[in-house]
Amino acid sequence: MQPFIFRSHKPRLRALALLGALSACIALAATGAEAACTDPPGPGVDWRSCNFDNYPLAGVNLTGANLNDASFNWADLTGAALDEARGRVRFARAKMTGATFRDARLRGADFSQAKLNDADFTGADLADVRFQSAILRGANLTGARVRNADFFRADLSGATWTDGKRVCAEGSISFCR
Repeated sequence: MQPFIFRSHKPRLRALALLGALSACIALAATGAEAACTDPPGPGVDWRSCNFDNYPLAGVNLTGANLNDASFNWADLTGAALDEARGRVRFARAKMTGATFRDARLRGADFSQAKLNDADFTGADLADVRFQSAILRGANLTGARVRNADFFRADLSGATWTDGKRVCAEGSISFCR
């Protein structure tokens, strides 16, 4: 009796399937598709789905970082650079005075009750973002896209509005007046 040996009737298809699987593995490895929450903060870091709640991250440079589904609730990001960062991120109750978010893509992010005094959101995509009860005193929203953003009870006093010309009056709560 001879041992069973699998022989495909279509060797080209089997070879193409193996080649496709190998190409996919190489592509994933080349793009760094795996987030490493233990990586130190730095430009372009991949912190997808990482939890940094209550972390002291004042002054860090996270320019161009992938922060999708990451959490920074109650974190200290005072003076941090998050320019061109992207993702649906949770920043609830975070301290972010003087942080920069220039050209960031943060659709659906949550900044509820965050302290964002003097933050710079120039050119940022903030569609569907929650700023409920956030403090945005003196923030710069020039060129920011705020479609469906929720500013309920947010303090916008002294903030530069999206047109880059209007400065919100003292006592601007929930909307720029």
